[in-house]
Amino acid sequence: MPFVKKVKSDAYFSRFQVKYRRRREGKTDYYARKRLVTQAKNKYNAPKYRLVVRFSNKAVTCQIIYARLQGDFVLCAARSTELPRYGINHGLTNWTAAYATGLLCARRALAKLGLADKYEGVAEPDGTLQLTEELDDEDAPRPFKCYLDVGLKRTSTGHRVFGAMKGASDGGLFIPHSEKRFPGYDPESKELDAEVLKKYIFGGHIAEYMESLEEEDDERFKKQFASYLADGVGSDDMEEIYTNAYAAIREDPSFKPTDKTTDWKAESLKHKTPRRTYEERKAAIQAKIEAFQATGGAMDEDEDEE
Repeated sequence: MPFVKKVKSDAYFSRFQVKYRRRREGKTDYYARKRLVTQAKNKYNAPKYRLVVRFSNKAVTCQIIYARLQGDFVLCAARSTELPRYGINHGLTNWTAAYATGLLCARRALAKLGLADKYEGVAEPDGTLQLTEELDDEDAPRPFKCYLDVGLKRTSTGHRVFGAMKGASDGGLFIPHSEKRFPGYDPESKELDAEVLKKYIFGGHIAEYMESLEEEDDERFKKQFASYLADGVGSDDMEEIYTNAYAAIREDPSFKPTDKTTDWKAESLKHKTPRRTYEERKAAIQAKIEAFQATGGAMDEDEDEE
């Protein structure tokens, strides 16, 4: 057997362990993820669902996700960009839009699982804490349970992420939570002002801000709420818009893709070189050989003439 030199580099003796890629990129809190994903062993491979709420500059995204060894799988998803279909055309990233997106995700998930008729949630929200409870019937299925996943957001009182959670809870999902992080909660008296929370659910805080800004700085008001004014939406219309939207979401939460003005698949294929078959590749090689031989033959004839 030949001599094999054992090469042990500095990396072999190093104690440093490279962190996960998403930790290096600052995208995942693995301390929190472990506790959200790990399921009790006596649940016998039952998935542990979590309500994932994420915010971008233009939209709110709510997803119900469960983890497997292969990766995360999405059971259901909803985005605030779908809300114009239900009459909400402005402010797609505010607290009330987050509530509507959570409600849409919940109703869509329950419809998919066949539980929409059994667990209707809170049809007329009044700002109080109401968790989805199990039905009295012994044969009835238990409510769909999931946990809130806030990602890297700071869970301050009144944050929009809790608006999405409240919407999903009122939509019929069972999400264990308390009232401590809702707007209107007083940490000194340890009580929730239901009227304040109800005002946020129906966009009352937006209407108040519109009225105050119009009185203080009319020019800034016209600039900031230009899209509202262009559609003839005022502060008095807020409650009606959101009330009708919630009713429409409950009536038809199904996903409908938007109409595309451009066929993006055809556009992308314009810049893509199609994959050739074996016969086409073989023919192309033969054509190159013949072209080379024709060029070489012409050179040989010139040399013979000289």
